This record gives sequence, structure tokens and C-alpha cells, in this order.
Amino acid sequence: MASQIVNEVVAANNAYAANFGKKSELALPPARGFAILTCMDARLDPAKYAGLAEGDAHVIRNAGGRASDDAIRSLVISHKLLGTNEWFVIHHTNCGMELFCDEVMSGLLDDNLATAAFDGKNWSNPQHGGGCSAGHFIKWHTIKNQEESVAQDVARIRSHPLVPKNIPIYGYIYDVKTGKINEVAEATKLGKAA
Repeated sequence: MASQIVNEVVAANNAYAANFGKKSELALPPARGFAILTCMDARLDPAKYAGLAEGDAHVIRNAGGRASDDAIRSLVISHKLLGTNEWFVIHHTNCGMELFCDEVMSGLLDDNLATAAFDGKNWSNPQHGGGCSAGHFIKWHTIKNQEESVAQDVARIRSHPLVPKNIPIYGYIYDVKTGKINEVAEATKLGKAA
């Protein structure tokens, strides 16, 4: 038997598909020619904060909006095969990636794989046993300072050998309290096109 969530998602999709109309004619390349790398946080809706409609842009999301190898892989494909020529890195305030470090995450996973609890200061496992040490071998890309992390990610993308020097990369932080994106001038400077 399907869960309530599955039923809700399928019902929403049926309603969406019933009015799909001309969206079936959208081109594969993004119409506005840009890509956004941003966080997976459920409070961020890039379509709304960046004024996107379906078919406009590529949106690449991961925990923290970090320039991981896979995010860079997606950006390179976005440009090389689908023609995006401007990229944004958009992190956000009050990000969960600021609430732990690699050692905390690895330790929690080593102890137990179930969802951890957060008391506003510390993470803990409500139950113990059944963990796995594999978390010690993953770089979790946590964040200590938002502006610095945006600048680091823009610099990492800019210096990647597969990223063309003529693509400008802009750095921003989305404010979860106001909905505004605020430029990180140092990041945008680092991402300036040659």
C-alpha cells in the first residue's frame, strides 16, 4: 500500500499532467542560457527567487549548493552540450550545512544510520547501534562562513580545467528571512570572465 506522501505526489502529478499543454514542445537547451548551483533546502525555490519558468535555466542542487565534483560535472555538461554561458552560485542564510562539521557527521553515522536529533546546539542519535564507518571517508562540504564558502565555490569552479574562462560566475547568498539574493562581491570578482 502506498504512503500518504506517494498518493499526494501522484495526485499532484496527475493534475499537472492534465494541463501540460505546450510544455511538451520546450527545447532541451535552457532558453535563457544560464545555470544556477544552489542548495537543496526546501525553503529555496529557484523558480520563484530567480523568476524562472520551465525551460528557462538549469538548476543544480545539493546540500549547501557546494561546488562538488558532481556539481561541476553538471555545469560543464550544461555549457558544453546545452549552451549555458553564465552561472550563478547561490548559497543561503541559516543553512543546515553550518550546523555540523565532517567529524560530527561521521561520528553520528558511525554510531547509527537513523535520523539524528538537534537540540539547537548539538546533534545526537536517539538510538544507538547499526552504524557504519563509511562516513569517515566522505568530504561533507560543510560551511563555516557563507560569504567565504560562496567565494571558495566560485573560485573552485573558475579554476577547474574543464570550465571555459569566458563564462562569468556570479556569487550570491539568498536570505531566508527576506527572499532577497545578495551579491558576494568577492565571489563575483573571482568568477569574472576572462
